[in-house]
Amino acid sequence: MDTAPLRDSGELTYRDAVGADVPALVPLIESAYRGDASRTGWTTEADILDGQRTDPEGVREVITAPGSTLLVVERDGELVACCQLEHRGDAAYFGMFAVRPELQGGGLGRQIIAEAERSARERWGVSEMHMTVISVRDELIAWYERRGYRRTGKLSPFPYGDERFGLPQRDDLAFELLVKDLDVS
Repeated sequence: MDTAPLRDSGELTYRDAVGADVPALVPLIESAYRGDASRTGWTTEADILDGQRTDPEGVREVITAPGSTLLVVERDGELVACCQLEHRGDAAYFGMFAVRPELQGGGLGRQIIAEAERSARERWGVSEMHMTVISVRDELIAWYERRGYRRTGKLSPFPYGDERFGLPQRDDLAFELLVKDLDVS
């Protein structure tokens, strides 16, 4: 498929996902992180994890949980990305961020995360955005740092043995909390 039109034309539109979106969202998320298709982009986890990144139940849970949404990002009617926002007190959690691999590196991620931050401030009046990133993902963490996120050094264990989160290829995986102060004015 020629991705030039998707990369270069049309405004991005954002909306909250609904149940009918699940069959399109699962392969989008999988393609951004796992398997050979993910290697087209730079966010791949294929060298550290095999197996699934998510499943229909996990995506449906994000869509239907109270205080949670999965933003669907479309350009010219085509699904190009998604991200999770969850209200957690004074903060919002940002997760399940996926951009189609062939569209990565063109500035979409920067636009989408800025919109997610704006949306979280508007929806919930939160003062911080939190996320967790696998601590060995140095390039990805550096990208978030350039967007204003800071490493906290707070680690939580990777769920080894729970195949819903993938099959680890290394024994040193953990999640690090990254935080960004949001301008709430």
